[in-house]
Amino acid sequence: MKIYSFPSISNPDAKVLVLGTMPGVASLQLNQYYGHSRNAFWKLLFIIFEDPYTNDYEQRKQLVLKHNLALWDVLQACVREGSLDSAITEEVPNDFTSFLQTLPNLKLIVFNGQKAAKYFNKYVQVSNLYKQVTLPSTSPANARISFEQQLKEWAVIKVVISN
Repeated sequence: MKIYSFPSISNPDAKVLVLGTMPGVASLQLNQYYGHSRNAFWKLLFIIFEDPYTNDYEQRKQLVLKHNLALWDVLQACVREGSLDSAITEEVPNDFTSFLQTLPNLKLIVFNGQKAAKYFNKYVQVSNLYKQVTLPSTSPANARISFEQQLKEWAVIKVVISN
């Protein structure tokens, strides 16, 4: 089945761009980034930025903007059954040439998992314009790393935002 990504959540003040690969089934059904109830992404962000946790998606998007983050996916479209990135075929990348021009303060690109980094590096040429970090996937399919370890590694985004 051919699926499509969401528009970015961003503004020109963003210092950190968080890139996933492509929304999973639960996210697509809810029309929300990281919509699966067991995806650790939102829980991590709320803890890192010391904001009260909420399930309200509008407030989640405001958290992203308030802390100078941007969210998007590397892929604009692909064919995939289920939610696993390993099942992706016929991928089409998003237009990063235009998008990155809208983020003049961008310092860091964070990949939410190895597959996001793989597809970005396959399709996008940004050389050394931005620091890039691949972090452990927040997907519930990534059971090999504890939440505490994820939190420790994802905290890098607050360091960049604070500087």
